[in-house]
Amino acid sequence: MAPRSDATRPITDRAKQSIFDVLAPLIPDAIVFDCFCGTGSMGLECLSRGAVRAWFFDADRSALDGLRKNIDAVRVKDRSKVLAGDIFKLIKSAPDRAGLIFLDPPYRFLVERPAPLMALAEEFAQKHAAPDATLVFRHDTKDKLTLPGWTPYDVRTYGTMTIELLKMARNSE
Repeated sequence: MAPRSDATRPITDRAKQSIFDVLAPLIPDAIVFDCFCGTGSMGLECLSRGAVRAWFFDADRSALDGLRKNIDAVRVKDRSKVLAGDIFKLIKSAPDRAGLIFLDPPYRFLVERPAPLMALAEEFAQKHAAPDATLVFRHDTKDKLTLPGWTPYDVRTYGTMTIELLKMARNSE
């Protein structure tokens, strides 16, 4: 159930299927962070495919209302944790290390607030990601942002949307 505003940008079925074809082996038994989750389609899809738990982060009340209804509808409340508010503060309260992180900020963040996103990505890499974690970063095709602590291994473009799959960068020691 999507909110009645432009606060969320639902992903196309084609793009979602393509990404989940790649992510399929990573999902069973994973802990998932769905950041800027909207109505939670990515995290909920992971739960339906065998993820252990999904943490949903968003500040938009309308989207969160839809998320809670969706969690109830697919009966995964026991494996879902919804954190409402500013992800830049809330991430500190997530005790798990995620194996799969979806980072789908409102597109304006890449233009207006790239520094907090970069800091968030670095915090994921240092404190909140499992050693073999994958970060799925969705953004407008014309926007570019290098996320500290992460290295792209697959980049896909669908119209004006780019989805980057990243692994934690390894120090060359």
